[in-house]
Amino acid sequence: MILEALGSAALGLALAWTAFQRLSHRLPVRALVLATGVAGALFGDFVTHSALGPGTVLVSLIGAAVVSAASLSLLLRPAGRLRRRSASPA
Repeated sequence: MILEALGSAALGLALAWTAFQRLSHRLPVRALVLATGVAGALFGDFVTHSALGPGTVLVSLIGAAVVSAASLSLLLRPAGRLRRRSASPA
């Protein structure tokens, strides 16, 4: 179980590092991105392991990757400027 947690943390760190390298202009500071990736992966591993039980290491790592990616997607900012429309009377 310790190796499974370490593997999911490493997977979350790798996903966060890749996301930061490719989308650094749309993400906040690197420390927050890396911490969110690792925390999301550990939480995903915990939920998957709790739901399916022991012996499902590959499925737990897939669950960790899915939750980590979902957590990282919440940090993304819009690519361009936001356009605000005024509510002018027609």
